[in-house]
Amino acid sequence: MVNEVDKMRMTVLVSGRVQGVGYRAFARRHALDMGLCGYAENMSDGRVEVVAEGDERELKHYLHQLKRGPAHAVVEDVEVAWAEASSLAGFYVY
Repeated sequence: MVNEVDKMRMTVLVSGRVQGVGYRAFARRHALDMGLCGYAENMSDGRVEVVAEGDERELKHYLHQLKRGPAHAVVEDVEVAWAEASSLAGFYVY
């Protein structure tokens, strides 16, 4: 288990064809498989925002998955911001 001190927060803004293609469910499934907490949410500008907390190494692996996306998505751009974790629990889709 990851110590709270070792946890990081990653905020990812994903652009491209990422709404209506199962992207948020993909993000949730991979996050739960990796033991990460956070959420995925459609934004009004067509992007998807993914916020995840956990071990930095796991987050970097997760980022690789987010850049790939599900089969019907076309990921064109990914913006990433790092911060200290804030004790999120579970992984939700909004």
